[in-house]
Amino acid sequence: MSSDDQECVILKKQFIMALSSIGILSVGISHETSAHEQTYKVQAGDSLWKISSSHHLTVEQILQYNHLTSSSIYIGQELSLLEPHSHGGKQPIDLYTVKSGDSLSLIAKIYSTTVTELKSINHLNSDTIYIGQTLKVPSSSKIDSVATPTTTSTQSYTVRAGDTLWKIALSTGISVTQLKALNHLTSNTIKVGQVLNLTEKQSSQPTLNVDKLITEAKKYIGVPYVWAGNTPSGFDCSGYLKYIFNTQGVTIPRTVATIWEATTPVTSPKKGDLVFFATTSQGPSHAGIYLGDYKFIHAGSSTGVTITDMNNTYWKPRYLGARKVNM
Repeated sequence: MSSDDQECVILKKQFIMALSSIGILSVGISHETSAHEQTYKVQAGDSLWKISSSHHLTVEQILQYNHLTSSSIYIGQELSLLEPHSHGGKQPIDLYTVKSGDSLSLIAKIYSTTVTELKSINHLNSDTIYIGQTLKVPSSSKIDSVATPTTTSTQSYTVRAGDTLWKIALSTGISVTQLKALNHLTSNTIKVGQVLNLTEKQSSQPTLNVDKLITEAKKYIGVPYVWAGNTPSGFDCSGYLKYIFNTQGVTIPRTVATIWEATTPVTSPKKGDLVFFATTSQGPSHAGIYLGDYKFIHAGSSTGVTITDMNNTYWKPRYLGARKVNM
């Protein structure tokens, strides 16, 4: 065999050995990962850093994908290289904004998932969450049984078995804090059958029944004037007014001057308004209830409780104006 032939044989052997090495390496690699490269079996000399680098991942991702609390691994351990439940594709997700009273366990329960999964898909290292934080939640498992409010009106909700403030808040679109404030709750405790307000109750503006006021005022015609008197046995001018308004559930100040300050001026008096006069000074010192037709009822110092014409020669020049009692 010539030297050229010998060299050719040597080259062929080297080529075959190289191919064999590649084949062996290929078999080894294929054994380490699955056909879709979703899992990896730990081998001697491996570390999380080495595995993450070779699969274009971070150590943190591998820790999260496999729910590992440390970087310790062992030979033969199978590691997931994909985010849980992704299986080569992205699972539909929704976004959820953390509200007051939330916890991972509560959110997991609402979305029929686990705390571990929530922590994994949101890359959380602890159970700590904060109000306003946006979390990913699995949309395909979102519950269908979130209670539709059983309302006695559009402004209230009746608590049912299994309800919590958080669950009610989620289904009605308001926060736990708002629910507690609207219902004067000092804790998260609620009971079945309890009716919760969902909106702030509009306080009904109290109204004064003028006819009843005047009817009551006329009952005391003839009661004598008594200095500082405020009972049916004797009235002074402001004591009489305060007593009559009190019978209608309306509280006014005790003196004419303070009644003047606490009421609202009107251009012309209507039945039930107060009319004021200056009798002993330039300011308001006497008042009565306007009855209409320029008549008013009052406790006069010389007449006691009586009805008087505002246009008579004594009262007309002393008239200061009319005011409405604030309800």
